[in-house]
Amino acid sequence: MASDEKWKRFETRSGIPLKPVYGPLDVPEDYRDGAPGSYPFTRGIHPEMFRRRLWTMRQYSGYGTAEETNRRYRFLLDQGNTGLSVALDLPTQLGLDSDDERSTGEVGKVGVAIDTLADMETIFRGIPIDQISTSFTINSTAAILYAMYIAAGKKQGVAPELITGTIQNDILKEYVSRGTWIFPPEPSLRLIVDTIEYGMKNTPRFNTISAAGAHFRDAGATAVQEGGFTLADAIVYAERCIERGLDVDDFAPRISFYFYTHTDFFEEAAKYRAMRRLWARIMRERFGAKNPRSLLFRFGVVCGGSTLTAAEPENNIVRVAYQALSAVLGGAQTIFTCAHDEAMALPTEESALLALRTQQVLAYETGVPDVADPLGGSYFVENLTSEMEAGMEKIIEDVEARGGMVACIERGLIQRWISESAFRWQKAVDAGERPIVGVNKFAGAPARPQNLFSVDSGLADRQIDRLKKVKGERDAARAAAALARLKDAAGGDENLMEPICEAVEAYASVGEISGVLREVFGEFREPVSF
Repeated sequence: MASDEKWKRFETRSGIPLKPVYGPLDVPEDYRDGAPGSYPFTRGIHPEMFRRRLWTMRQYSGYGTAEETNRRYRFLLDQGNTGLSVALDLPTQLGLDSDDERSTGEVGKVGVAIDTLADMETIFRGIPIDQISTSFTINSTAAILYAMYIAAGKKQGVAPELITGTIQNDILKEYVSRGTWIFPPEPSLRLIVDTIEYGMKNTPRFNTISAAGAHFRDAGATAVQEGGFTLADAIVYAERCIERGLDVDDFAPRISFYFYTHTDFFEEAAKYRAMRRLWARIMRERFGAKNPRSLLFRFGVVCGGSTLTAAEPENNIVRVAYQALSAVLGGAQTIFTCAHDEAMALPTEESALLALRTQQVLAYETGVPDVADPLGGSYFVENLTSEMEAGMEKIIEDVEARGGMVACIERGLIQRWISESAFRWQKAVDAGERPIVGVNKFAGAPARPQNLFSVDSGLADRQIDRLKKVKGERDAARAAAALARLKDAAGGDENLMEPICEAVEAYASVGEISGVLREVFGEFREPVSF
């Protein structure tokens, strides 16, 4: 026991001190104890939450070519997956075609390669787009993938107004935590507002922006920082829409959010309760939203992420299960549970199925979804929710006092704050002050052989051949005209979604469309921050 007491820190991972016990006096006097489904939505955005409808089980998947991804999606849907989440390879994320020399070694590796509309059509072959909700983890090229999904729906006879899903489309966090940017902030923000404006008129059931705190978190941010920075991003997007002349109650109902759920169980559940309350207040008090749907904080989560370990990977099954429980108690609308082997490779079909089954056991066997916000009224959880809300508010105030999120990113401030948090965390892990079972505590179990997934070494050649075939068979004059029109539009101020859609439907490639925009917009250069 003495050794345990030596390392134990009685604080959350965000550094919030923890008392040994909580009581009525620990609940703030201004505690808003509204019911689920009522403002400020601390207890959930729907009156009965999961009693009426379970969260969407949206396993993140995609690898290799469109054909291989289609097979994996059909398998997951057959096993009870209720939504799709498309993983894109790095070239697609960076606006590069598979035959670009900069794509060498990366085609189809961390997601599916999508070069043209033909790939999108193949991915959803036999999958009715009007009956499934699809999320795309894509940012710099989000407008292009969005246009492709709309076009693929049309090929199936599905009207744009019937499609449902999400494009992540959150470029600000890319400058901070992932690096898959292309254009500088201002033209990138223009593209985001273009997608939002276009979506309001043409795809009213589709979320054209998902502010993603997940990557802040996996880059080393604390849970409080994750919440504060994400809401600061969302404020920027809302402000830019209003500057465009859009009404808040027309675009706000389609804003969604995306996070990682880590392992500090109560902090993670309180994080979502705090953000839900804070977002409702921001939309009502700051932006004057009147439509109740504008106030709803709708979010999806990944359970796993950087908490997965290559050491004793079977332990990740347990980690992800607890994280999924925390996400449900926090009121998530969509959950993706990582497979236990994802710290080492893409998941095998077997491990992906077990990850899905983890959610299904939680949903159908535990009884947890039967009561809305079962943590509500806990002295500890309510206190922690308010502590985290105050911390997030302080971060937003600090960011805005320094010129706002864009200015802070351009100066490298957000990057520095996150790197400082990451350093503190890693230092604590290395010192054994933050235990990770099987890594720095109870380590040393014999390694077990793992049946890891490997991507076919010939897939890049197949993808390049497919791209050549599409380019050879398309109407070259139509594609060239569409790209020329897009270049002209990019040099002006019109909404770029229509010309992007025209280029996509002419089978212009991701690389060609991005190349035209690069010519006009230029490319972002990362600031040096110390």
